[in-house]
Amino acid sequence: MAAKSNARGKNEPLPPIIVKKVTVVAGGHHGGAWKVAYADFVTAMMAFFLLLWLLGATTEKQRKGVADYFTPTLVKLRQESAGSNGMLGGSSITDVDNYPNRAGQTGTKSMTIPRDTTGGPKEGAEKIKQMKKMQEKLAAKLEANQRLAKLAKQVRMIDTSEGIRIDLVDDADFSMFQLGTTVLTPDAAQLLAAIADMLSSELGGISIRGHTDALPWNGGAGANNWSLSAGRAEATRQALMQRGIGEARFRKIEGVADREPLVRDRPDDPRNRRISILLMR
Repeated sequence: MAAKSNARGKNEPLPPIIVKKVTVVAGGHHGGAWKVAYADFVTAMMAFFLLLWLLGATTEKQRKGVADYFTPTLVKLRQESAGSNGMLGGSSITDVDNYPNRAGQTGTKSMTIPRDTTGGPKEGAEKIKQMKKMQEKLAAKLEANQRLAKLAKQVRMIDTSEGIRIDLVDDADFSMFQLGTTVLTPDAAQLLAAIADMLSSELGGISIRGHTDALPWNGGAGANNWSLSAGRAEATRQALMQRGIGEARFRKIEGVADREPLVRDRPDDPRNRRISILLMR
């Protein structure tokens, strides 16, 4: 009877089931962050060994071609290096420059040239020879005139991708044009005469670009540095034509105001006022 009294009835609810869930939180070096660092390390090592394999599987000429592909363009480096300062833009055409290979301006003996390109080392040597000849010819003309010899420092000759550019730069003691006008000064007229005589024996079209400083120009209604720089470029063209340069040789005349300063950190510097004459290839 006792056992029967302890039995549960049919309608009596079952006791609740209690489930205890234990969560283990990993911390410290037991986390997963090391997997990301390890994956980065393995990726870097794979790239490193791939580089070693490429160095061993390629020839010297192929590696030179890859190096030339990633080298900055020589146009910008050349404008800020040899041939951009000193007498007529450089003390010597073969002076050591600051190119990546630390060689002279004539470059290295080996050069990778794509098959579909034109020209080559011979053409590069011709360009250097032409620029050197122009420098020597202009220097001789300036030195023959005591007055013009003092203006030699105002002339810069630079070899660019488009051709040989001659910059006539103002400073505190010299100005190509009378203040606020497009009228050439007597010294500038003589300087352009010497340049015209030099250009007359050279082949190629001519482009002229006028530059101003950042000082505002009060030249009347609608006048500004844009019109002043363009007017000075046109005045330079007229002066060259009067000295024997044919009109058909001129390809482009433009004024860029103060948008391409020579002294970037000092937009009001007088050296930003200049005329650029480009002998196009």
